[in-house]
Order: sequence, then structure tokens, then C-alpha cells
Amino acid sequence: MIMSTCRLFLLDMDGTLYLGDDVIDGAIEFVNLLRNKSIKYIYLTNNSSRAGTDYVNRLHKLGFPCETEDVFTSSMATIRFLHENHPGKKVFPVCTRAFETELAAAGIELCGEGADIVLVGFDTELSYDKLSKAVHFLRKGADFIAANPDFVCPMSGGEVLPDCGSICALLTASTGAQPYYIGKPNRNMVDIISSMTGIPNGQIACVGDRLYTDIALAKNAGAVSVLVMSGETTKEMLAASDIKPDFVFKDVKELGATIRSNSI
Repeated sequence: MIMSTCRLFLLDMDGTLYLGDDVIDGAIEFVNLLRNKSIKYIYLTNNSSRAGTDYVNRLHKLGFPCETEDVFTSSMATIRFLHENHPGKKVFPVCTRAFETELAAAGIELCGEGADIVLVGFDTELSYDKLSKAVHFLRKGADFIAANPDFVCPMSGGEVLPDCGSICALLTASTGAQPYYIGKPNRNMVDIISSMTGIPNGQIACVGDRLYTDIALAKNAGAVSVLVMSGETTKEMLAASDIKPDFVFKDVKELGATIRSNSI
């Protein structure tokens, strides 16, 4: 894989551009470098706890350049998947109010009884009532769909929050049901963006901090994989993993310096 041929960079956010409310050193400058070189970029996140508009506002607040069309989330991909594969089905959501609002605005029927689908996201408003109802519906045969497989969301100071994958693991342990994950590493995230932009997968670089989502996504989609060591992945995890990125950098600041020097 050659990064110099890439016309579009898909940028993970949590652990790649920022940790919690702390911007990673050089991240804003890196995005501005792509802009100055007329290289397209899209902020791509598995974090389904916020709406797309929330990310635009959050990125602006943190100092990043961002327009509405620059953000694509696992929530957006999930809504598209539901419309294309489960039209008219009743959905019980285990997700934040922000995700619920996006689902309702897209015409997805949300319910508290008789669910055809249990849909799980990164639910920072999780309650035992939601979990018990989800277990009930799954045991009755409802389909199990999840926005993203991330087990944790990295935060500043080395802390993490339990993410969608951890919630799904609890539900699987309670029911035996296995979720179908929509977000990274499912290649449809790249395929959708490729169809939107007209840029082939092989000229797209996926930049992120997680082997099992960001890097696996690139591998599954035939894109260029770029791992940054500023988030979840440690040197030990990388050495032990069968998933090997095309490029590894300390952070996006180091990646930017390499792009600026035209050495890749």
C-alpha cells in the first residue's frame, strides 16, 4: 500500500484526534495540513452516543475545521442498513436519546413492546430497565443489531468507558444471541463513503487507534491502514495481533510530519 496515492483520509476521532475533551497534540494542525494539500477527509467514528450534528459542534468547539458533510458515524450507517434490510420493522433501542432522535427522524419505528429488532449503541444513558427489556425481546427471537463492536471508549488520563461491544457482551451472555455489527470493521462504512465520493477504496486511508476496528476496517475494505498509538492500542497489543497495519505512527502529528516531507 502507498499512502501518497490516497485522495481521502477517514479519520477516527476518539483516541486519534482527541481523548475525552483533550485534543491530541498536533491533531488540528494535521487536519489543516490535509486541507492545505487539498486532500479530502471525513471524520469517521464508531461512537454512536452522539448525533452527527453533535460531532460537528463538538469538533468546532475543540478547534477542528468541520462541515456537516465531513462527518460520518456508525449511527448513520446503521440507519441506512435498517432502511435497506429491515424496512418497516419495529426497533427497541438500547442507545442514547441523541441516537433515538436520529432514528425517529429517519422514519425508524421505535417501540417498547413487540420489538422485531433490538438495536444497541454506545449507551451512556444505559439503565437496567433497558437491559432487561432487551433480554426479553432477544429471548423471544428479535434480531440483534449493534452500531459498533468497540468494547471501550478511550478517555484522557488512561481511563476508558464501557462501549457498545461491552453492552452486547452482557446481552449475549444473558441470551446466547450474537449481534450483527454495522460499524467498523464492517467494510460497508468504507463502501458507502466510496460511493458517496467517487473515490475507490484503494485510494482511501483509514487512520485510527484500534486494531480490531479501524485497521480491520481498512483491511476488509481494501483501503490503506494507518495505526496511531495515541489511543487504545499498545506496543504489546500490536505485537500480539494478527491484524497488521500498513503504517504505524506515534500519533497524527508524526503522520502529518511524514506527509509534509513527502516521504510516503
